[in-house]
Amino acid sequence: MKFAVIVFPGSNCDRDMYFAAKDALGADAELVWYQSANLENYDAVLLPGGFSYGDYLRTGAIASTSHIVTEIKQHAAKGKPVLGVCNGFQILLESGLLPGAMLRNKNLKFMCHFEKLVVENNQTMFTSDYREKEVISLPIAHGEGNYYCDEATLLKLKENNQIVFTYANNPNGSVSDIAGIVNEEGNVLGMMPHPERAVEAILGGADGLKLFKSVLTNWREAYVAGA
Repeated sequence: MKFAVIVFPGSNCDRDMYFAAKDALGADAELVWYQSANLENYDAVLLPGGFSYGDYLRTGAIASTSHIVTEIKQHAAKGKPVLGVCNGFQILLESGLLPGAMLRNKNLKFMCHFEKLVVENNQTMFTSDYREKEVISLPIAHGEGNYYCDEATLLKLKENNQIVFTYANNPNGSVSDIAGIVNEEGNVLGMMPHPERAVEAILGGADGLKLFKSVLTNWREAYVAGA
């Protein structure tokens, strides 16, 4: 399996994402500069955290207009996995690949610490290695992580089981404690906490590694076993 880690001007978690996929997971991975416009040879796309384009206008807004995002949309339309973490999640929201928007944290401060999450849906290609309602610990690092959507969108997210992770102790004010959601097809996941920063004990915990293992396991079942 080959991962593409997209690098925008201002990305700062791209190396963490690369390490998680290549070294911790043991898969093939490459850093892909945002001006490279061909993702055909990659099985999964990873959008890392950071401050793409300095977070001007809105977080993720300028990056969402890049040509590489058009490629990512085509990749997602084929049913291939796309993971956006922190700023990557914000880009997915701004590009319309996921519903909703991000607001400033309720305390109007940047927060950087570990948070407890609840796995609400373990029936996705990103979470099958977790138990339903499993409580995991992942770090957050954001100033605009307050997920918002209107009531109609929230109802749809709940009806379609698109809420994948919730906060056990909502630190930023996100509606319904939402920490991560998938699209209706289940192959695009956006989340604010950083699984790539929790892939081995020396980092403070390895709960994030199961997410990457889930992607690899489901890819093998879909493409290798069926080949």
